Amino acid sequence: MMMIDKGKAHILVTDDDSFVRESLAVLLAENGYSVMTCSNARDALDIMTTHHDVISVVLTDIKMPGISGVGLLGRLHRLYPDVPVILMTAFAELDVVIDAIKKGAYDFIIKPYRYEQLFYSVDKAVRYAQLLRMEKDSKRILEETVQQRTRELSDALEKVTSLSDDIVNRLTITAEYRDEETGSHILRIGKYAEVLASALGMSDEFICSIRFASPLHDIGKIGIPDSILLKPSGLTPEEFHVMKTHTSIGAKILSGSSFPKLKMAQCIAQSHHERWDGSGYPDGLRSTAIAIEARITIICDQYDALRSKRPYKPALSHDDTVEIITVGDGRTRPSHFDPHVLRAFKQITGRFNDIFNASHL
Repeated sequence: MMMIDKGKAHILVTDDDSFVRESLAVLLAENGYSVMTCSNARDALDIMTTHHDVISVVLTDIKMPGISGVGLLGRLHRLYPDVPVILMTAFAELDVVIDAIKKGAYDFIIKPYRYEQLFYSVDKAVRYAQLLRMEKDSKRILEETVQQRTRELSDALEKVTSLSDDIVNRLTITAEYRDEETGSHILRIGKYAEVLASALGMSDEFICSIRFASPLHDIGKIGIPDSILLKPSGLTPEEFHVMKTHTSIGAKILSGSSFPKLKMAQCIAQSHHERWDGSGYPDGLRSTAIAIEARITIICDQYDALRSKRPYKPALSHDDTVEIITVGDGRTRPSHFDPHVLRAFKQITGRFNDIFNASHL
């Protein structure tokens, strides 16, 4: 058996006739090939198990003891379909040829062979094997490149998401500088909105977006004078008119972004005081003209505002707050809220209570 020279194309010659085997080895080596030889199909299979990644072509006799050349062809084609197999025979029976073609034979050489026929067939098979390997390598490189690009895009998206969350946190901190209670309120809103959107059966993408966007609903309050924002008593009609502008101020702050979550945040900032019955502000929208994200946020905002202590009002209990939202108290009425969202809220009021209490530990 000859050693493999990795700098050349490699041919495995299998023939039980030692003279044929060795003469083929010499001829092929003289023409630049590296050759391995064996006398039977089982040895050929063992060699392929070890060296299939470097062997380009298998050249085998058909008539051999034990497993025939056609039997070897069938096994090689199943195990190593990219390695061409050339069959050699002195008996070109039609049924044998047809069987070999079905099993994937690349070519036939009739003994006694002519040199030009031998080299033409082997050269063609080597080129074919090289093309297959080049194609396979190209596909592998392409797949690896796609996987690498996918990982890079995934990493970039994660960084963008992290940066976006950081922006929200910093904007929240901005609100906290104005009013500490409002800052805590902002943090809870995202959690309320998340559980309410989930109860409504919204998509994972929507839930993620509203968790991100809803905390920015009151960002426009940074444009409201402290004399109004922090006033310890009720607002005059003129002051309330100024306070209501926080919706349009917030929407303007968040406008112009192509980022979908910030677009949702802009919508919420603009419309989170709109009411289902049309009695809200700033645009007097009603029913489904109000975006669903705003319809969710208004209940979250109302619940937390009622639960929270303010200079001009005491904090209410969870039960009292739920009763006001679901039954009404004169100022707040169920007709202010989307009935579908209100039903979902009733089913998960305990979750709202847990979120509120967790922020006061």
